[in-house]
Amino acid sequence: MTTAAPPTAGDGPSALTIGELAERTGVSPAVLRTWEARHGFPDPRRSPGGHRWYRESDVELVRRVAQRQRAGVRLEAAIREVTTLAGPSRSVFGTLRAAHPELSPQRLRKSTVLALSRAIEDDYLASADLGVLAGAFQEPRFYRASRSRWSELRRRSRWALALAGFAEPQAQSADEPALVPLAADAPMLREWALVAETPRLGVCLAAWEAPGQAGLRDEDREFEVVWTVDPEATRTALRVCVDVGAASGLATAPHLVADLDATPVAPTADLLRAAALFNRALGYADRAHRAPP
Repeated sequence: MTTAAPPTAGDGPSALTIGELAERTGVSPAVLRTWEARHGFPDPRRSPGGHRWYRESDVELVRRVAQRQRAGVRLEAAIREVTTLAGPSRSVFGTLRAAHPELSPQRLRKSTVLALSRAIEDDYLASADLGVLAGAFQEPRFYRASRSRWSELRRRSRWALALAGFAEPQAQSADEPALVPLAADAPMLREWALVAETPRLGVCLAAWEAPGQAGLRDEDREFEVVWTVDPEATRTALRVCVDVGAASGLATAPHLVADLDATPVAPTADLLRAAALFNRALGYADRAHRAPP
């Protein structure tokens, strides 16, 4: 019996057989074949004889899908989440739109987005549960304007991240979130995001700033916005933020990944808390629109 040689065009010694992939991930060959047949994942190359060969990068993707399954996420959602995050965009807004197409964007003024953000932060602070938190601020000055508030949020968190055009990464302290720098070409430099997760409620807001607004007053800037209390969408957004932290060189990023992998996603949203959050957001938005210009 002969064994087909692995493909050599650009693969080198990293090409893996299905048995080697199974051994390194703990997912049996039979299960890997079922995933491929039903969901197109993982996606092997084929030798002329029909043998499956996998990339080294497939090892981590399969491991993460298996981890998400063990955390209670449906297989289809886990595959969609992991393969979307493996893409090059590293955008909270873009990833949510791709992984959760049921989320419909709305075009909102900055004052309304700020009202939604404040409502989410207040609800998070009012919770008795320690959670995790991530926020994208575009520019460091926007983070600095909210620094005292985020100091309080950090103290109510297992961990927290702030992402903006910072000069370099900075580990979190007792009173400040970890600071994650965004590269000059990072898609998230155009985004406003707030992602909060506790054992009883996950909520995320992601906003993309439309171009061509250079001449507008700051308060009149408009964003395309999605927000949701879907626990799986919230976890997807958190993983994007942690992924960006890892790419930026944040030393604690692997620990944050491990924390997410070890923490089950809430099976459903707490509807009473979701309703309270919605009412709080309405109040903030109403006050913002009644305020004098």
